[in-house]
Amino acid sequence: MTTPEDSGPHHADRTYRSTAGLVAGVLMLALGLWVVTDAVVNGEGRVRWIALAGLALAAPLVTAFTLRPAVVAGADRLVVRNPFRTVVLPWAAVEGLRSGYSHEIFADGRKYQLWALPVSLRQRKRAARAEARAAAEGTRPARNEPRTAAGGPSGGRSPQPAGPARAWSDQAVDDLRELVERNARRPEAQGKPQVRWAWEILVPAVAGAVALAVLWAVG
Repeated sequence: MTTPEDSGPHHADRTYRSTAGLVAGVLMLALGLWVVTDAVVNGEGRVRWIALAGLALAAPLVTAFTLRPAVVAGADRLVVRNPFRTVVLPWAAVEGLRSGYSHEIFADGRKYQLWALPVSLRQRKRAARAEARAAAEGTRPARNEPRTAAGGPSGGRSPQPAGPARAWSDQAVDDLRELVERNARRPEAQGKPQVRWAWEILVPAVAGAVALAVLWAVG
């Protein structure tokens, strides 16, 4: 039987990313490019080649751990983009999510870490203090919206009712649990997890590492 929720339009994809990671990645890449440019322009002999090989190694790794991680939640599936792998999880394949010192998702008997949702113990403590203060005053703080690269939720959705304050990554995991419950029974959300290695990151990094090793060896 098709319910109105199943037959109606579904929400736009939501993208969860770490703003701090994006900023750090851009700054690190800019600094690395400045250093390498200076070495190429003013360096002598093997210094130029070593600088270029080092950039070929470092740039993909910095990109992998800062700019690449993202979690994209659609109507039919969840796409987890980690530093070296992309995992596509139909909602029906998701067995659960766990929040501890990292956020993890379980599917098909395997565990995948959500790199795009870093755990902040400071934010958790701040949220706990706000909750305790609100309880003492007889009020409840407004529930957080999941944060994205732009500082707000990606995709349209109606405001959430008041609820307990949460660290933004914990709130994002709560939203993902809600999406699992809402979408797992849909026929379009069935299927097996798919894992793809990020060759666009691995190949340049390995090439840079090999070039750097050769330059050091022949020097």
